[in-house]
Amino acid sequence: MIRSMTGFGEASAHADGMHFFLELRSLNAKYFKAVIRLPEEFQVFEAELESRLRNTLRRGSVVLSLKVSDKSATAAFDINTSALSRYVEQIQQCEHVGSGTVPLDLAALLALPGVLQPPGDEQARIDAARAVVHKLCDEAAKHLILMRKREGVSLVDDLMAQRQTIADRLTVIEGRAPEVISEYEARIRSRIESTLNDLGVSAEPADIVKEVALAAERADVSEEITRLSTHIDQFAEMLSSDEDRPVGRTLDFLAQEMLREANTIGSKCGDAEIARAIVEVKGAIDRIKEQVQNVE
Repeated sequence: MIRSMTGFGEASAHADGMHFFLELRSLNAKYFKAVIRLPEEFQVFEAELESRLRNTLRRGSVVLSLKVSDKSATAAFDINTSALSRYVEQIQQCEHVGSGTVPLDLAALLALPGVLQPPGDEQARIDAARAVVHKLCDEAAKHLILMRKREGVSLVDDLMAQRQTIADRLTVIEGRAPEVISEYEARIRSRIESTLNDLGVSAEPADIVKEVALAAERADVSEEITRLSTHIDQFAEMLSSDEDRPVGRTLDFLAQEMLREANTIGSKCGDAEIARAIVEVKGAIDRIKEQVQNVE
């Protein structure tokens, strides 16, 4: 199934007095790239979350943001009274402090190193949060994938429309090509015979036929038409496949091969009608190349 690389998903939960809100956003990228934004105390989850995302979202630039608000009593840091007392004792020994000239600022004292310390059960708190965050990551990823699938349906519609344009113009080219070859052969034969007459030189009919055939072969685009038809058929098969695998890079490669064949047809065949059809074919291929950059 075709999926876009653009998507959004979110999930939230309450646990042990804490509120967790996790958000995922994804954009186009050639490969998988994850940016993980976590509160400082939960930075230890970064590698774990990236691994979970990599297993689920195989292409795209993904940004994960986690916000946590803790209203429980356990959120409070412990005050190291011994350290605070020692700081106050040393400050009071300084000149003018004991006389009251310089007041003590409690907020500044609490900011001193070692005064505020994390609660003793900090590791248990992180371990409890890990399961919640993992679950939210998976839930948000599911929402993001659903959005990617919905956008993928729109992508398939547009890509199939462009593919049909190529097929229609290819039918025109295929019908016109034999007539172009016949006309080309007649022109070449006429030019050879005219040149020989002007020079007063005669040639064997078999030699003229051989030269005409060689020239006509260089203008023959039947192989290119066949290869382009094969490419657009394979393209359609991949768009309608139910397999859950990334196909964006393969579709991009096919688009490049389509353009190669279209360019060859245009350069080998100088017919005006075919040239107009090739212009439309290349326009559709350019649209395909642009859109497949959005496919996972």
